[in-house]
Amino acid sequence: MLKTFIVIITLALICLSCSKGSVSGGPRSSATQAPGSSAPPSQLVTGEVSYKVPERWIVEKPTSEMRLAQYRLPKAAGDGEDALLVVFYFGPGQGGTTQANIDRWVNQVKQPDGSDSKDKAKTETMTVNGLQVTTLDVKGTYSGGMSQDSAPKDANSIYRLRGAVIETPKGSYFVKLTGPEKTVDHWDEAFTEYIKSFEFK
Repeated sequence: MLKTFIVIITLALICLSCSKGSVSGGPRSSATQAPGSSAPPSQLVTGEVSYKVPERWIVEKPTSEMRLAQYRLPKAAGDGEDALLVVFYFGPGQGGTTQANIDRWVNQVKQPDGSDSKDKAKTETMTVNGLQVTTLDVKGTYSGGMSQDSAPKDANSIYRLRGAVIETPKGSYFVKLTGPEKTVDHWDEAFTEYIKSFEFK
């Protein structure tokens, strides 16, 4: 009888021990799986973006919180308005894809003959100081998009839009230059030099 009682007590202790092991093992298993979940913690990226502003570009206070920087480019002889260059930065992974922004900019320019601006737009992808850069060049009548301070006074005037999306480890920078065709032509080389000055280090 005593032996039977001892056996029963021993079995009960073994079962209790097994039960505790499975309960404590559950959370450990969950914690182990967490790092491999679909939303891993973001890694800290160190470094800063720098660029050189061309001479004679007039630095302005950004008129919107979405704008990182804003410049007025003096008009060329014969044009009635200055050009406007704006830099947008929304943070890592923000602001939409490169192609989505290129398409949106193209759609803000209409052709006087009714043809599709996509057929007239020129895009190019290049590497600048290790950064992938996609540029856009398109002419036509410009609506101003969401930046109505860049809309022409004469809706029928021909504007030129130069755009660039600069992809960095901290997210993309969106550069948009708009203005009368002759004025943007005048600043075209300076725009290219500006884009090629972007660095991340």
